[in-house]
Amino acid sequence: MFHQQALRRLSRSAADETSLETFRNPILPGFNPDPSIIRVKKDYFLTTSSFEYTPGAPIYHSTDLIQWTLIGHALTRKSQLDIKAPEPGGGVWACTLRYHDGWFYLTTCVWDRYRPQDSYERAWPQGFYVKTKDIWNSDSWSDPVYFDQPGFDQDLFWDDDGKVYLSTTHRKVDRDPDSKLKDQGVHICTIGLETGDSASQSTLVRESRVGDGVAEGSHIFKKGKYYYLFTAEGGTESGHSEFCFRSEKSPLGPWEACPHNPLVHNNTNDEVQNTGHCDFVEDVEGHWWAVCLAVRPLKTETGWTPSVFGRESFLVPVSWSDDEWPELNHGRPIALQTVAPARGIYMYDQPTKWSETFNSPKLQLGWYRKNTAVKPDSDCTLTARPGYLRLYGGPFRLNKPNSPTALFRKQLHRQGVWRAKLSFEPGSTNCEAGTAVYMDYFTWSSIGVRRASSGVRQVVLTLAEGEVVSADLKTDDAEIVLAIECQESMYRFGFEEAVKTDKNSTEGGFQWLGETSTETMTRYPPVGLPFTGMMFCLYSFGEMQRSPTPADFAFAEFM
Repeated sequence: MFHQQALRRLSRSAADETSLETFRNPILPGFNPDPSIIRVKKDYFLTTSSFEYTPGAPIYHSTDLIQWTLIGHALTRKSQLDIKAPEPGGGVWACTLRYHDGWFYLTTCVWDRYRPQDSYERAWPQGFYVKTKDIWNSDSWSDPVYFDQPGFDQDLFWDDDGKVYLSTTHRKVDRDPDSKLKDQGVHICTIGLETGDSASQSTLVRESRVGDGVAEGSHIFKKGKYYYLFTAEGGTESGHSEFCFRSEKSPLGPWEACPHNPLVHNNTNDEVQNTGHCDFVEDVEGHWWAVCLAVRPLKTETGWTPSVFGRESFLVPVSWSDDEWPELNHGRPIALQTVAPARGIYMYDQPTKWSETFNSPKLQLGWYRKNTAVKPDSDCTLTARPGYLRLYGGPFRLNKPNSPTALFRKQLHRQGVWRAKLSFEPGSTNCEAGTAVYMDYFTWSSIGVRRASSGVRQVVLTLAEGEVVSADLKTDDAEIVLAIECQESMYRFGFEEAVKTDKNSTEGGFQWLGETSTETMTRYPPVGLPFTGMMFCLYSFGEMQRSPTPADFAFAEFM
């Protein structure tokens, strides 16, 4: 029924437009969930959730809503963000980006412990905001100003009378103990902006009976005479959807539901799924757009395989009806190719090739650590050996919740080859360096260099299924090119030893060691939730001690 109504609305809205164009979604591929967007003059800025990875709260910039560039992060130092060892899905959730009176504000929260809802071990976070006048300078963001109100998915709204409203989601206080739902609703209070202190009692403005009973991802806007409240409901999986309410009186309501709720909901037959958690922006010509999260699973003969990218950021047009209700994407399900009024949009293919040769004094933007690194200035350096990234391996392997000595980078394309060139002479049998494809500390597959008990240097492949494959190397000092081939249904791992010959050239031959399926790599963790996406990483470690020898990487690339 929803799709039939959508088609009728599309025909009507298309007739009202002089021309339509098509653009490609997602606009931010790879692990980029919970987008929040603003416009300042002709510039658009967008942030997404970063969960357990640091620096936190990435900031992207665009001038046309189609091409986006990572320009920095809002949470870059320990005084702002100190993530210890959360389960998968912990860390920084659902940042909201806002601009008011010359200041950029970013609100968020940090889950230190994320456990099942009925567990007394769950520690609800207190949200906070950071602010800056210069969004281009990552170092300029303030230290956090914490709110009294606990919860997640924080949003700030400035009313015309100067009052500032904080909305957040947490479990209802007066909850039926026999309820089978999570009963997490949107609560709003006024705050003192300078201190974050609550200036009023919290009011429950939206509780949901959709899916698991969670109303989250709230954003408040004022357009004309109405306040609008947008919420994500149904959970962030297949039931995910976006709802809208409005009030003529106040950000506290009473709220009237949009007659065509949900505004967007893709089902499990669509090529794009789990749509919701929208934020809204008006472009320079007065047209409205929404950004939202969604996933693009892989269609197989037996059904859908979860996307290796996790949840990504999508863009859809917004129109307003004569009775002042919003309509997203002409009422249609969101697709990989999106039709919108011709407002300067166009087809754009994300660049596939990327490389870094470590010749600059700073790493390119887009590298991350898991958790807040304990010794970031001493376990990773670009100066110890010019032209190389040197890692001094710490005591934790990739299978620990602690912060390993590893640099992570998001997988953005299904097909291609990730390669890294490594110089590493293991000083003991209890250390290793290499590269990996990584979902969380329960699910990862690595290919690295170790010392066997016999003293021979080896390449060792450790697969997520538990299988370990090794191959002896010919030399003790030759550099090794490690490769991970990405295909739609699997990852394949191999290496080449750069052995010098008498003619001052190299030879060795490429050797594949094994493979793992994307289905295995996207499995649910035993605790926490799979809120992130696949990452590549460069790593070095010792077994419960520092590695006695450093690992030097000459380059990393995706081709």
